[in-house]
This record gives sequence, structure tokens and C-alpha cells, in this order.
Amino acid sequence: MSRVVHLHVGAPKTGTTYLQDRLMLNARSLAQHGVTIPTKNRFVDADLFHFRAALDLLGQDWGGDPGHAVGSWDAMVRRVRRAPGASIISHEILAAAKPDKIAKALNDLAGCEVHVVYSARDLGRQLPAAWQESVKQGRKWTFRRFLNKVERGQTWFQKALDLPTVLDRWSVKVPPERVHVVTVPHGRTADELWHRFAEAFSVDPAWAPRDSERANRSLGIAETQLIRRLNRRLELTIRREQTYDALIRELLAQRELVSRESIPVRLPPNRFDWADQQADRWIDWLKGSGVHVVGDIDDLRPRRPAEDAEWHNPDRVGAKLQLDAALDSLSVMTREAAARPDPERALGHRVRENAKRLRRR
Repeated sequence: MSRVVHLHVGAPKTGTTYLQDRLMLNARSLAQHGVTIPTKNRFVDADLFHFRAALDLLGQDWGGDPGHAVGSWDAMVRRVRRAPGASIISHEILAAAKPDKIAKALNDLAGCEVHVVYSARDLGRQLPAAWQESVKQGRKWTFRRFLNKVERGQTWFQKALDLPTVLDRWSVKVPPERVHVVTVPHGRTADELWHRFAEAFSVDPAWAPRDSERANRSLGIAETQLIRRLNRRLELTIRREQTYDALIRELLAQRELVSRESIPVRLPPNRFDWADQQADRWIDWLKGSGVHVVGDIDDLRPRRPAEDAEWHNPDRVGAKLQLDAALDSLSVMTREAAARPDPERALGHRVRENAKRLRRR
């Protein structure tokens, strides 16, 4: 019997952070039922290993020291081939993989029964989330410019979020019955989304009883504008250095600023006609494709706000809102700086300790 591999390729902003954490938390329980979540070793979290494997497959190198991902995809394939039963590989950056990279992935997994899993969310929710994510990753563009580029097909996000484009590439050598599309429900609860993923992976939801508290939560308009303007002040090479990224993306964007009460980023009312057209195209593609859809296909249709609902432009945020967010950020950064050891003092301490050890010899 061939090994079964479920290859979850995205899309970004479809609950992937929650999913990957839940898989990792329940890796032992899943293994007892014949489902492996491959990892490198006990010192490297499974989600980091999957990220590095995806980077290596795609020939990309970011999020760490140069060369940090080299060899990770081959290591992933070796672990899958050694695993009994089924395996799950998951990372959302695989969604935009080019045909040659997809061919390599499927060739490397030859002899396995490969299933492709793709999670999709309506553009009314996904585009605001994707813009915020791009800003957290260091981009400087306004919401308007981002949306214009998406509509023209000029961004990585569009290549990763457009369901027919992604699945036309990933399903070339995979039978439609082995392609599974998970729709993200409106007003979703994490448990409902997990049940949908579980069905796509052919696992019993009860095999992963530990719930995850992780979620890639959204920023408000003031917080996103603050991070965007900070990105503009910093050179991109500096902004993407590991130390700066940890401070700006992890400490500020993902830990502190998401906790503030703020006005959410919403799709502009004049963009819903285009989003509706894309939803019609996605649904028509799915109905004619024969792939397995898990969830309600109408979840892919954006829900328009009420006609009297006020829309706040994320590119024009009042000075007071930005100042409040900036002061909160400054206080967080100040506490963080105070808590960190002085590098010169730490160096001096190490020199003195080494000198003491030498004198005792």
C-alpha cells in the first residue's frame, strides 16, 4: 500500500497559523492513529520545519540567516518516506509555487498517494487581511495601491489567493478526487474550521483534542498605518534583518498592537463588484472541476456591509489615532529595551569569567 501524503499548500490568511499549531500540538496523538506531522528533531518546531522545507523547495531564503533552509525539503521527503501510514505537510507559501517547483515536489514524492489541500476564503475578508500581513512583513504600499495591484494580477498575494490559478497549477498531475478545497466559513469558529480541515485530511477530528490558542490576528487601521510608516523609515534590508523583524513584526504587530481597540480594516465598498465577480469565477471553476469541496461553497462569496455602514479609509487615519498607537508602541519598545542586557556589559562579564577560569588552570 502506498504512503498517503496530504500536501496543504495554502492559501495565506485562511486559518493556517491555527491549523499548523493544532497539528503540532497533537502530533503524538495523531501519530498513534497513523498520521505523521513530520519534524526535523525535538529542537525544531514542526511549523518551522515545514516553513523551511517550503522555502527550500521554492528556492527562497528569508526569515533567517542565509542558507538556513537549504536541505530542508529533502529532509522533509526522507521523513515522509520513513513514516508509517499518512503524513501531512503544510505551509501557505506553497500556494504560489511555479509549475517547475510543483513538478519537483510531486516527483520527489513519487510512489506516494499525494492529495493537495487548498483552503480558500472570500476576498471581502481575505484582501484586508492580506494587506495587513504584507505590511507586517515589511511592505510599504497603501491599501489602495495593494488592491490595484491585486486586481491587475501583479502581486504574490494574488497568485496565492486566486483559487483557479493555484489549483490549475497544483492539480496538473493530481486526480480531481485527490484535490480538496476547504472553504473558510463566515463568522467561523476555530472548531468548525478544524472539522473541515480534518475531513480534507481524512482524519477523525477527535484525534487532535488539544485546541490551539494561536491565531494570526488582524491589526486595525491605525496600527497598520503605524507599521507601514515605520517600514518607510527603515531600509528594506534592515527591516528584514532578524532582530528588527522580531521587534516590529513579532513584538509590536503580532503581540502588542493586535490587543488594542481599533477600527478594523475593511474592503472599500467600490471594490465589492470585482470581489463578487471573482467569487463567481471561483465557484464556476469548482463546479466544473470535480474536486472535493469541504464546507459551503457560498462561503466564497463576500458579504457586503449594510448600506448605512461607515467605511474608514486605512490610508487616511487621523493623527490622534496614529499618535496613540505610536505612544503605545514606544512604551512597549522602551520596556523591551530596559529588559534586554547591555551587550557591552554582557561581553565584559564573559571576558571576566573566562579570565577567572584561565587563572584557575
